[in-house]
Amino acid sequence: MKIDWAALGSVFGVSLVVTVALVGLFTLGIVGLSRRRAATAEGGSSGAAALAGAGAYACFALCAAAVGYGIHLIMA
Repeated sequence: MKIDWAALGSVFGVSLVVTVALVGLFTLGIVGLSRRRAATAEGGSSGAAALAGAGAYACFALCAAAVGYGIHLIMA
């Protein structure tokens, strides 16, 4: 049995980058939701709260799309 170390390293590198990107994107979504809540609690402009909420939901949608694409790759 021969192990292709280059392919194994490539898979590891891509997995690491995608994992860090997904965690960062999810974190940005959580931060956006907390900023929306803080903006509405302070009674500030509703535009800032709406923008923070839209950004948070966009981050969550991108996370869901990436997970869905990963499942598609596995099932294909």
